Order: sequence, then structure tokens, then C-alpha cells
Amino acid sequence: MQNLLLCISISLIAGLLMSRVAKRVGLPAVTAYLVTGLLLGPFCVGRLKLPGVGFHSMEEVSAMGLISEMALGFIAFTIGNEFRLGQLRSMGRQAITVGILQAVVTTIVVDTALILLHLVFPSALSLSSAITLGAIAAATAPAATLMVVRQYQADGPLTRLLLMVVAIDDAVGLIVFSASFGVAGALEQGGISAITVIVEPVLEIIFSLALGAVAGYILDWSERYFHSRGNRISMTVAFVLLTVGLSMVEFQLGPVHCGFSLLLVCMMTGTIFCNICETSEALIQRLDRWTTPLSILFFVLSGAELDLQILRNPVVLIIGAVYIIARSAGKILGSYGSCAMTGCDKKIQKYLGITLLPQAGVALGMAITAASLSDGAMVRSVVLFSVLVYELVAPTLTKNALFAAGELHSEELNARKAKA
Repeated sequence: MQNLLLCISISLIAGLLMSRVAKRVGLPAVTAYLVTGLLLGPFCVGRLKLPGVGFHSMEEVSAMGLISEMALGFIAFTIGNEFRLGQLRSMGRQAITVGILQAVVTTIVVDTALILLHLVFPSALSLSSAITLGAIAAATAPAATLMVVRQYQADGPLTRLLLMVVAIDDAVGLIVFSASFGVAGALEQGGISAITVIVEPVLEIIFSLALGAVAGYILDWSERYFHSRGNRISMTVAFVLLTVGLSMVEFQLGPVHCGFSLLLVCMMTGTIFCNICETSEALIQRLDRWTTPLSILFFVLSGAELDLQILRNPVVLIIGAVYIIARSAGKILGSYGSCAMTGCDKKIQKYLGITLLPQAGVALGMAITAASLSDGAMVRSVVLFSVLVYELVAPTLTKNALFAAGELHSEELNARKAKA
């Protein structure tokens, strides 16, 4: 326990100090936290085995997974705040259309590139793994995006649409992955199951939205009995933790395996709560300040999870490079086309795809599911490599895109804009 507390405190302090260094060179704080995790991880400082300093093994990082789950819950709850009725009326149709089309286009582009790679080098990558990786490519990480938006106080049409699309992306990615993984399994086993391809992902989305909606209404009802800021923020924190815990429950309905999506449950809780509670906006602002240390730990842990051993395998690097190039092209082209189709502003058409490049936890979860494939280890390695690249590069690209669109409003960047 002593070593655990030392490790958590050193991670927080090192992350904050590294963010000061990142600020001097114009990098987002989230990149600094990820680099801190890499340095404290099992391949750098952790290798020294100093008590309480760094993460000595991947098992130690995995043991702190509950912190990451809690952080994701608060991040999703905050993103749910973006789905206010006023914004849904003005941007709801655009967000749904863009969220679906950019994910589907990305999957098609990555599938095409990796299937061609399979045809040229069949021993390097199986067809089932190529199809699965195409589906994983649709997923976007909401945490890094939200951290950049918070740090630079981004606001505007692009930022608002981005946060809504990132939220929708989780549901779309779940369906696309389930369908593609079902097809991949059928290619290896010779039979396709409608239950795993259609029924289970649809039920997971329905159950997640229903649980989140119920939690949102109960949270609003509970808060009416408290008037002090401290008690109301405590009740909000308790309900987010409750929804995180409930979203981990799994059960069987006959032959159907049922579960919940943590991100969808917490997003729906935040959406319902922000639309029926008059003081929700002030509460969520205070919640953001309360959960800042948790968010920092989340990214430090994400950095520590990045396995540098995959860099030794040239096959992984080649497949990973094709995956990254194809996914980036799919996100940018898919966003540009869908934004043009729905009449979005030119700046949104130009920059939205770049802001959708971050990829992390959701993709890694899908890769773990894909481990049952014949070369599931290759899928996981490629996803780990892409996460390593995207997590270190994509936050800066997101910041630059929002800055180019004129939606960053921190004092530092306003000063830069004035000089320019």
C-alpha cells in the first residue's frame, strides 16, 4: 500500500512538472502526461525496480485499471453534457450523420488497404485480422480530445460538433466492430452467428442507454434533497462511480451474452442529467476541477501501458504504418465528405477529421476481444503500435486544428493569434 501511494503521488507530480516543459515547447499537457507514463513505465524508470518509483511491470499497470475506468466514466459523463436539447436541435442531424459516415468510411478504407496487404503478403496478416483491424480503426478516443478542449478552453461550431461526434463514435464503432469480428470469426470457423454479429451489439447499446437514462433521472431526483455545493458535487461523484460499477456487470439472456458499454452508460447519464437539472452546468464545471488529478493519472497510466517491445518487430511496424496511414486518410476523407454533405462550415469540413485521430482505450479493448483469432496477437500488436503513435502525436494535431479554426481561447494562444 505504501509503494502504491508513492507511485500514484510521484506519477501526479511528474506529470504536472512535465506539463510545464511541454508548455514551453507548445505541446498539449496530455502529451506530457503520456510521455511521463512512458518514462515511469516498465521499459524506463520502472526497470530499475526502485520501491514506489515507477511501474515495475505491465501487471502493476494493469492492477491500477480501476483508476482508468473511473476516469473514463467522468470523461464520458462530461461529454454527455454536450448533448443539450438546444445543441441537438441545431447540430443533432449533422452530428449523427457525420458520426456514422466517418466511421464507416474509415473502416472501408482500412479494410481495403489491409486486404490488399494480405493479398500481397498472406503470411504476414490473415484476412480475418485485416477485417477486424478495419473495424477497430473506426474507434476514436474521447479522453485525449476532451483534455485538449479543456486545456485550451476551445469553443465554437467545430468543437461542439467534435464532442458530439466523438460520443456517437463509440456506439457506431461498437456495431461496426461486432459485425466485422463476427465475419472474421466466420471466415476462420466456417459459420456466422446472427447473435454475435447483430443481437448482442444492438442489445448492448439499448441496455447501456436505458441504464444511463435511469441513472440520470435518479441523480436529478436525488440532488433535489441537497442544497450545499459540497453535498451536490458529492452526490454527482457517487452516481458516476455507481454507473461505472454497474456498467461492468455482465449476464446471460438465454444464448445471448449481455453487457454494457461504460462510455455509453456514463454519456447517457450526463445527457439526461444536463437536460433536466437547472444547475447541471455549474455542477459539471466544479466536477471537472475535482476530477483533474484523476484525468492526469489516467493519461500517465495510458502512457505506462504502451508496450515498447513491439518496436522490435519489423512486420508489426510495416502493418502498423499501413494501418495508421489508411485510418488517418479514412477519418479525414470521411469527415470532409460527410460534413460537406450536411452543409457544415468550410472550417469544420477541413479540420474535423484531424481532430478525430486520437485512439486509445476503446481500440485496445477491441483488440483484446480479437485475441481469439488465429493471429490475434498480431492485431493487438498493430493496435498497440498505432496507439503509441496516435497518443503522442494526435493531441498536438487536434490543438493545431482547433487553433487554425479559431476556436482556442486561452490567454496564451490569444496572444499568439494577436502577434500573428
